[in-house]
Amino acid sequence: MRKLIDAVIYTDIHDELGPDPIHWAPPDLPESIRMLVGIKTMTLLTGDQGTVPNSLLIIPFPSLKLKGLIRYIEREDSSKRGGFARSAITFLFKEADDVIFYKYMSFLKAPFDETARRIIELENNEVEKEKVFEEISYLRDSVGQLLDDFRAKEISFPSAKEFPERIIRGDKIVDYRFKLVVVGDPGVGKTSTILRFTDNAFLRTYVPTLGVSITEKIFQIDEKAVEAILWDIAGQNKFQTMRRHFYQGAEAILLIFDLTNRISFNSIKNWYEDIMKNMEKHHHQMTGYIFGNKNDLIDVRKVKLVEALALAKELNLKYIETSAMTGRNVEYAFYDMAETVIKLRIE
Repeated sequence: MRKLIDAVIYTDIHDELGPDPIHWAPPDLPESIRMLVGIKTMTLLTGDQGTVPNSLLIIPFPSLKLKGLIRYIEREDSSKRGGFARSAITFLFKEADDVIFYKYMSFLKAPFDETARRIIELENNEVEKEKVFEEISYLRDSVGQLLDDFRAKEISFPSAKEFPERIIRGDKIVDYRFKLVVVGDPGVGKTSTILRFTDNAFLRTYVPTLGVSITEKIFQIDEKAVEAILWDIAGQNKFQTMRRHFYQGAEAILLIFDLTNRISFNSIKNWYEDIMKNMEKHHHQMTGYIFGNKNDLIDVRKVKLVEALALAKELNLKYIETSAMTGRNVEYAFYDMAETVIKLRIE
């Protein structure tokens, strides 16, 4: 079975050399990849007054068609500039596998935290670097095993439990099928939100060259089998010319912004206009939602409720605040959209 972890890179920040990848696996990993990952990983720290996050992060490496799961490590060291030594462990994986990492990130946090604690202890005791590298190798093995277990679980237990016998009979069991387009700026939580609803990380088709992920979910509404086909449209500008083709045939739209990122909120109207401009004339009424995501981060929100409600009213869409992290309101809103689509068809 194909491994989900493509490579591991441990990067140290040298006072004079800057980001310095000092350990990697596999051993023949090209230097160009090691340096790219090391530089981008550590450069992120300069964008937030040097604050080192304690949580796991996922960042893209578009030129490699890979993503990285990162755990930063910071420890006090008077010999270093600023009094702190900083390093990072980066696990590289294929873009197509990102949902399994997003879905199970909370389960991966514990082994990464323990490894960070052990590395800090070893470094403070000034042991030889090989001991640190052994800890990272052990982390790679343990996380790799966890990911294999999660993948086996995903494959063994399909998400559509509402119709376990009928699904085998194919398309005839679906009473209603509709297409839902999901858009928003990069990083607002589109993938995590969709994952919260569809649940199964491997029930999607990802086309990285086109910047679209297609996920399906069959669920039950009033004794009817409904299939939602979710098109997660990439927010990067390089996919702009492709997007118009993906909008066609949609009966519902979902625009997502990050409540802690005002720029993503300001982009919502542009996304809406992009969809409407590129949709061929359709003979049905469009319905949809605006999601204000990450409402679990109350202390750092940048968008007021009254502003979001006003925008939703202007665009004739519903508004709800969600959390892909906790799942709050996500399932409710998707079911509500499905019910609305069915109602509009009947009318």
